Parts: sequence; C-alpha cells; structure tokens
Amino acid sequence: MLKSDDLINKVRVYNKFLNPETLSKAYDFAVRAHADQKRHSGDPYVIHPVAVADILTELKLDSATIATGLLHDTIEDTHATYNTIVKEFGSEVADLVDGVTKISVLENQANTSTKAENFRKLILATSKDIRVLLVKLADRLHNMRTIDAIDNIEKKERIAKETMEIYAPLADRMGMNRIRDELEDLSFGVLNVKAKKMIKDRLDEIKENNLLNFKNLSEDFNNLLKQYNINCKIYGREKTAFSIWRKIQKKRKSLEQITDIIGFRIILENVEDCYKALGVFHSKYHCIPGKFKDYISSPKINKYQSIHTAIIEPNKRPIEIQLRTMAMHEFAQRGIASHWQYKSSEKVNSLTWKEYDWLADLVEILDKNENPEDYYEYTKLQMFQDNVFCFTPKGSVIKLPKDATPIDFAYAVHTQIGDTAIGCEINGKDSPIQSTLRNGDVVKIITSKKVSPSLHWISTTKTGKARAAIRRYWQYRENQKPLKEKQYNTTLWISLPDEPGQLGDVTTLIGANKMNISSVEMVEKTKNTINFRFNLIINDLKNFTNLISELKQKELKFKIIRHKNKKYAFFKRLFSGFKKN
Repeated sequence: MLKSDDLINKVRVYNKFLNPETLSKAYDFAVRAHADQKRHSGDPYVIHPVAVADILTELKLDSATIATGLLHDTIEDTHATYNTIVKEFGSEVADLVDGVTKISVLENQANTSTKAENFRKLILATSKDIRVLLVKLADRLHNMRTIDAIDNIEKKERIAKETMEIYAPLADRMGMNRIRDELEDLSFGVLNVKAKKMIKDRLDEIKENNLLNFKNLSEDFNNLLKQYNINCKIYGREKTAFSIWRKIQKKRKSLEQITDIIGFRIILENVEDCYKALGVFHSKYHCIPGKFKDYISSPKINKYQSIHTAIIEPNKRPIEIQLRTMAMHEFAQRGIASHWQYKSSEKVNSLTWKEYDWLADLVEILDKNENPEDYYEYTKLQMFQDNVFCFTPKGSVIKLPKDATPIDFAYAVHTQIGDTAIGCEINGKDSPIQSTLRNGDVVKIITSKKVSPSLHWISTTKTGKARAAIRRYWQYRENQKPLKEKQYNTTLWISLPDEPGQLGDVTTLIGANKMNISSVEMVEKTKNTINFRFNLIINDLKNFTNLISELKQKELKFKIIRHKNKKYAFFKRLFSGFKKN
C-alpha cells in the first residue's frame, strides 16, 4: 500500500501549490475510519481508497480531488458524516465526497428495472462538479482491477456489464482513453474469459515475433524524420484484447487480418511537424487506402486529436502510425484532467467546462422531465457514438453522430428549425430529409411555419436532442388541445420480395396497427422484388411509429414520402375553382 509521504511526493512533482497537510490529514482519517473493515480479498479496506487516490495522482488532479479519493467511502461505510467532512476538510471536499457517495448508493440499489433512473441520477450528481465523475471512474477502475476477489459470479458479471455499458463509455466521452481501454479489457475478461485468453495468447506470440522488427523500424523511422529536421519520440502501441475482439466482430475479420494490432505512436513538437511527418511516410512507403484519418483538423466528439495512417513496411507487413503533439498525447491519456493547470493556484481553468458542454445538454434534457427510459436512450445517443462533421451554407461546422440525418442537423442548429423542417438540400441538390449524412456535406434546411415535426422521425433520428424535441413537441400538443379524432394521410413506399403471401403479410401488419389503406399501387417490378406505394389513413401516429419499427425488424426496404409542396396546399385549394380564360 502506498504510504502517505509517497502519495504526497507524487503530487508535489506536478503541483507546487500543494498543501501537504490536507492530504496527510485525509490519509490518516481514512486509515482510522476504515480500521476494522476488510475487502472481499481479506485485505484491509483502506487499501482501496489509497489506490483510488493513487490513480487520481496519475491523472495529475488537484489536492481536493485526491483527498476525495481517500475519503470517498467514509460517509457511506463508516461513522463519518457530511458535517464531519465539512468540519475537518471544508465544504469543497465534503461536496465532492457527498457526490461520489450518492452514486455509490445508486449502484447498490441497481437492478434491471431501475437502471435508467439510476443513470439519470448519476448524471445529475456529476453535473454539479465533473470531478465527482473522475473520482468515480478511479473508484470503478480499482474495483475492476480487484474483481477476481468476488466469489459470486452473477455479481461479478453485473459489475462488469455495468462497467462496459456505462463507465467505459463515460471515460471515452471524457477523452480518458487509457482508463477506457483498461475498463473495457477488464470487463471483457469477466464476461468472455475464453475469448480474452485466446486473443491474449495470440498477441503474446505476435509481440515476441515482432520485437526485433519493431526495434529496427523505430530506428528507421527516427532516422528518416531526422533527415527532414523533424524531432520526435517514438513509442510502441498495441491494442487491448477487447478492442481486437470488437474489431473482429464488427468487420468480420480474422485476427491475422487486423492491421493495427501493433503500431507506432510518434510524438512531435508541433502540428506543422505532424503534417510534415505524414508527408514523409506517405512518400517513402506505400500507404493503405481507407486507413487515413485526420483527427487534428476534425477532432473526435470527445476532443481527441491525432493523425492516423497505415503503411506497408519493407517486409510487406501493415503498420499503423499515429502522429500527435505532446499536448494531444497528454489529452489522449488523461482526457479532461490534462486541462488542470497549476500556474498560480489549484483552481481549474474555466475554459475546461466549456469544452464539455455535452454534459450541460444532458442536464437540459433532464430539466424537461423526460421519461427515464427515454433519457437513457438519449444519453447513449448523445455520448456513445462516432461522429461526422457537416456544414451550414455559411460554413459553420455541425458535429453529429454517425448515420445522422438532416433532421438531426436541423435540430442541432436550432429546435425551431427542426420543428418546421420540410426538406433539405445536400451539397446544393434536393435530397430526402431522412438521408444519411456524410463527412463534409453542406446541408441547407428548408422550413415552413405551417408544418410540425413528424412523430415517425423518431425512428430515423440519431441524436438524443432531436428525439427529445420531437417527443416534447407532441406531448405539449396533446396536453394543450382537447382530445379529438384526427386523421393523417401518409404515403409509404415498400419493396417486397417477389414471393407468394408477401403483400398479404404487409397489409395484415398495417391492419393490426389500426390503419386503413386508401389505395395500393404497384410501382415497378424487378427480377426479385416488387415495389408498392401504400396510401395510408392514420388515426394515431403512435400506431404508425409501431408499424415502422416492425418493418425494420422484418428488414424490409421502405421509404416515407413527405412532400415539400405541402406548404402550397392552401393556395391549390383556393384556386382550384377558377377556370382558365
């Protein structure tokens, strides 16, 4: 176990404003408070809070956060109270300890039916001070490192699954790649023991075979860059067993087909050198098409920056290379914690919080009193997806999740634009409003104040903000107006396999969802499919949403036709009675 003086010395290395008495006092308080307690392993319980504090020092956090790491279990598990912590360590530390305690209480109450509500409360507890989440991540990391001491297999799997579903993605969203990787890999070892062992054994074999080659390549790369007056530091980078497993499952490849198991991480002095080095590698070696990603000019949604590329080295083996500055490397390792600066005091720079406005967005949705299940869904959409970058006609950048639609784009710009959207132009061409957006698309949203958002958009949108706004609009409408029967006319294009009974199955499905078919038209026939246009009369939009979900489950190709010329319908009716002269 790390001693008090050793912990203080580790903090003093990066924080010259440290008050050692506070940490020493917190250390001694934790030792006394947990004196009679044991962990599952039989070790003294105090080993855990000291280990949590040690992880926080690796993140180079302030002394209040590290003191919280030492004290984070005292309110929940010992005689200590909130007032005791306030009296001994001040309100800042006490509030942080209280925030972590509330999250721990939620974990102890967790079950399948309350997961969404607990997650909602977790975000609320975190929103007051993001350091609460940092302590909780450190707490969870040490618990996962020692999870083998738990005998109950069901409990181990529950903790590992929760870690994989909630805490690892949260670490990723905070930019803390190292902690994310370890949490995922430790959880993977619990949830799929055989797969992890198989991949780890193969990784050890690959590392042993490539050790000499790696050393030689490092020297070659270093000498090559020196020829162009580019100074660098070169490190090896290898994927975790879980990240390899995920790639194998996603891309349906064998282990031997994965190109970036072992790669190089090259740290350069500035951004200009990153691009220079990229040019040098691409001119000297054959690059692998489709493997180049520029996260410097277009950072990931969690602010991660780096240039990724892959080349074929002289022995005809693929090698992944990451190019980044030291500041980018620090952020990739420590995430938000890398923004802590100790130039004049321990106070965190206020700019740090602006970079994590995603947390404010989640709290904003909470304030609208959303259903917990809906909120959990929105949160996963908001946080746990890859992103694409699109542009407004004036050149503003809009970040969206992968596979987002112009509807998501409209709501990202402004809620009112989303509510009144009727069509769009993508790169200057008229396009369906439910199209899938790609990186670099210029999107223009066409609006009309005479329309309202369609409820069936919920099934195609990818952002939590869009789904929350659409549901909120219709809930408001339902609460404002007296209940009355209203009919909607919608056209649905469906492509069916050219097989007996297919049309009957679809019409039965429409009827089961309490919708009427005003007409059916066969549009075209191909070798294997027949395309139909269904004109539907809908009395309840929720039934239509259910129909769309069932069509997706059956993996049928379909398209909902929403006409842009709807806004001219009034004038068409007005002039329809006039005869031409």
